[in-house]
Amino acid sequence: MESTQYEIRRIFGFLFICVAAAVAIASVVSEISFLNNLPSYFYGIVWFGTFGLIFGFYFLHFKEKTSLIRNRMKNSLSWPLYVKIINGSCWALPFALIGIFPQYFQYLILLGIGLGNSSTYIFMKLYSNQSNKEQMLVGLTALFAIPLAIEIDTSIFVSHQDIAILLSRLLISISYAIGGVYALFSRIKI
Repeated sequence: MESTQYEIRRIFGFLFICVAAAVAIASVVSEISFLNNLPSYFYGIVWFGTFGLIFGFYFLHFKEKTSLIRNRMKNSLSWPLYVKIINGSCWALPFALIGIFPQYFQYLILLGIGLGNSSTYIFMKLYSNQSNKEQMLVGLTALFAIPLAIEIDTSIFVSHQDIAILLSRLLISISYAIGGVYALFSRIKI
C-alpha cells in the first residue's frame, strides 16, 4: 500500500510539473504574441494548444496510471456535503469573482489556486487520512505570491501591465513547480 501511495504522489508530482510547464510556456508565448500584435484568437490557440500538447504527452506516458489519479480524486466523494461545498467554494469563488472584479484577475487566480489547494489538503487530511503535502505547498506558495504580485503590479511594472500579468502567471507556474518537485523527490510517508 505504501508503494502505491508513493507512486500516486510521484504521478501527481509529474502532473503538477506539467501544469507548471504549460502555464509558463503559454504565458511566455502569449506575451510574445501580444508584443507582435497577433490577433486575439491566437491566445486561445496558444493556451489550448500548450495544455493539449503537454497533457496529451503526460496522459499517453502515464495512461496506465490514470486509475491511481482517479482513486486519489475520488476520496472527496465521501466527504460531508458541507465540506464539499466549502472546498468547491474555495476553488470556484475566486474565479467567479473575476467576472465582477476583472481588474484583479491575476490576484483572484492566485487566490483560487491557493485556497483550493490548501482546503483540499486540509480536507484530505481530516476526512481521507491523506497528507498530500505537495498540494499544500502549491496552495501556500500561491497565497504567499499574492502580495508579491500586487507589489509587482502596483509599483514595479505599473506602466507595463502586460509584464505584470506575465509575472503573475509565472508565479502560478512556480507554485505548481514547487509542489511537483516536492512530490517527485519526497521520500516522506503519505
